[in-house]
Amino acid sequence: MPQTRRVSSSPVTAEEREIIARQLGRTPRALTAVAHRCPCGQPDVVETSPRLEDGTPFPTLYYLTCPRASAAASRLESGGRMREWQDELGTDPELAAGYRAAHEAYLAARDAAARPGEPVLETRNTAGGMPDRVKCLHALAGHALAAGPGVNPIGDRAVEEMGEWWAKGPCALPEGEADA
Repeated sequence: MPQTRRVSSSPVTAEEREIIARQLGRTPRALTAVAHRCPCGQPDVVETSPRLEDGTPFPTLYYLTCPRASAAASRLESGGRMREWQDELGTDPELAAGYRAAHEAYLAARDAAARPGEPVLETRNTAGGMPDRVKCLHALAGHALAAGPGVNPIGDRAVEEMGEWWAKGPCALPEGEADA
């Protein structure tokens, strides 16, 4: 797994908001923190509020923003890793227990991220199909990067197999600079 620096409680700076917007190709919604930085130093996972600014539920707490990391997760999905890991959940009780624990950790973190005075989300759905299915490796990798190794076993596998997405340098450069 790559050497990383997580920042989960600091507010997002104006410069980081611009980087994240360039990564996503749009203005980020309900952004609360940078949950993980890739080795190049830029955000690659953000934490979002459980509710949008208008109060609409937004159950995805950790969002993978780096387009290179996202492309790496997409390659794993198109290569059939979700199906393989889904099948393994049904035959490996230890993996299934770890995945259920990841679901519970995600719920606890999302509930803790609610704004003061805001009710927690009623839905107990989390991300990526947890706790019983493997549906989105982007969400699972984002959770694994934000939470750190050992929390989400399927997310950890995805991150490991995604390779060195950061190797070409920062994915979002200031306006006018060429991307590698």
